[in-house]
Amino acid sequence: MSDKKDAPLLDDYVFKRTFTRDDPNGILRDFLESVLKIKLRNVQVLNAEIPKDILDERGSVLDIRAELDNTKIVDIEMQVQDQGNISKRSTVYMSKNIATQIKTSEDYQGLKPSIVINILNFNRYKRNSYHSIAHMKFEKTSKEKYVDLGYKEEDQLATDVLEMHFIELPKFIKKNPEIKTKLDEWLWLIAGREDKVEMSKLDNPEVKKAMKLVDEIMADPKEREIIEARAMAKFNYDTGVAYAKEQGKKESKKEVAKRMKELKMSDEQICQVLNITADKLKELIGK
Repeated sequence: MSDKKDAPLLDDYVFKRTFTRDDPNGILRDFLESVLKIKLRNVQVLNAEIPKDILDERGSVLDIRAELDNTKIVDIEMQVQDQGNISKRSTVYMSKNIATQIKTSEDYQGLKPSIVINILNFNRYKRNSYHSIAHMKFEKTSKEKYVDLGYKEEDQLATDVLEMHFIELPKFIKKNPEIKTKLDEWLWLIAGREDKVEMSKLDNPEVKKAMKLVDEIMADPKEREIIEARAMAKFNYDTGVAYAKEQGKKESKKEVAKRMKELKMSDEQICQVLNITADKLKELIGK
């Protein structure tokens, strides 16, 4: 597992600033092409702006949502800690991307595929590959093989509008002499495995451009202030959640809720941690 100090792109704020600060048809398009293994003509970022209240959203993760060639919607998310819910989070993101396209009395012919790319700084799945791709496929209900019925491999998909990618960085252990693809180069940079000598050997100009942008962001005093403040807010949030869960074993939910309020956690966050409704929270804290 890499550390944010050695791998600044593991910070979701730095990651989003780096990949949306430049022309999206530069480094972002190159990165997406390397992950999806397709050629793209145009990439449009749909949520380029950084929310003004990011320091108040302690439990939130900054994602990148983009439209590809006006035919696909993709969501990229960086996850540093394993919270045990990454598959469900991906399902929610995909569902939102689908739901926002549907309008009243509109048919489904123009529905754009929803793709979610998860970059994980931990191992989550029992697979040797560091890049796993998931689709919704049919299960076999008989001994007959699809090929015997004349179907092609792609015909086994139940739908082509849902696609999930999981990139587990700890499994990515390759070094420069073994790097053969653009994706290898990108993951090498994101995982913080590069040094100045090795980076000079990289062939991809977009990766080098991204490295320069990261250096500029990390050297900017205003950017550093946001990064450090956000890191502290996240630390306080994680500490509060951990404390609440531990105390929850010893104290009543009412006592824990009040302590979480003292830690400046939002009502929504408290409800999520304690698994209670908003009405129940009001009942517990008397507001």
